[in-house]
Amino acid sequence: MDVICLRPESDFARVGALPPPALNVVYRAPDSCDLGKMVKQARALVIPAVGPRIAPALLEGSRLELVQVTGAGLDRLDEATLKRLNIPVANVPAASNSAVAEYVVAAAVVLLRRLCWADSEVRKGNYAPSRARLVSANLSGLEGLLAGVVGLGTIGLAAAAAFHKMGCRICYYDPAPRDRAAAESLGARQVSLHELLETADVVSLHVPLLPETRRMIGERQLAKMKAGAVLVQASRGGVVDEVALAGHLRSGHLGGAAVDVYSTEPPSADNPLLMLAAEGSDRIWLTPHIAGVTRQASEVLFRTAWANVERVLIAGQPPLNRVY
Repeated sequence: MDVICLRPESDFARVGALPPPALNVVYRAPDSCDLGKMVKQARALVIPAVGPRIAPALLEGSRLELVQVTGAGLDRLDEATLKRLNIPVANVPAASNSAVAEYVVAAAVVLLRRLCWADSEVRKGNYAPSRARLVSANLSGLEGLLAGVVGLGTIGLAAAAAFHKMGCRICYYDPAPRDRAAAESLGARQVSLHELLETADVVSLHVPLLPETRRMIGERQLAKMKAGAVLVQASRGGVVDEVALAGHLRSGHLGGAAVDVYSTEPPSADNPLLMLAAEGSDRIWLTPHIAGVTRQASEVLFRTAWANVERVLIAGQPPLNRVY
């Protein structure tokens, strides 16, 4: 056995991205009773970016030459353990850029134009009063608004470009932007987080979950946001304080929030965002961590991941996109 893969074969088959014939792949669920034994026999472990933490004990005593993530996120892995065991880890950065950019623009439009509320009201039989209310509210589209991007890595830059195409002005907060020239080509201004929150009509988050970004957007930061602004959280769960966000939606301070990632996934029944009463729930759009999931993105992610596994196990070359 060359590879143990912790996502079903059907995921790869439905987008036409099965592993190369040269690889002997065994598929297992993360809770399989024989997983520990199987991992110790494998040369490579392939995992989705989203899912429960990989127990460090699972990797002890293995002969793994590579852990390949079929996405960008590394939240499931214990970096210290992998470094200690000298097991290379590679991901697939940037493949979901377009999908996430589509999501954040769509989410901003849904929130700004109150489309979820409109759908609910029409279904209740309130067509005429809901239309009158929406017309009188003089709601804004994206054109001419200031979109603030927090984190200008590859995905953040793709989101900024998508907002730019919709006619938005762009500002961003990132102490070390990946491509300053690309940002300048969009007319994007680098600002402090304080200024971004105070001035942006749309705030879109694109930072990894690190000790310094955990609850990066908390009560104090949300209070600074421009009244009526909307927040798009498609980065990593834990970046936003969910209790504080629920409070600012309930009070009406924020125009809305789109949330694709949660502090625990799936979110528990007592998650404050799920417990919002009508006055707050009308302004929130919840999705199940699918901002970067499209058929096109999945095909690129899977083909790239398998090519890297083949590169290491068959060609004997070092992995591409090694993160540690």
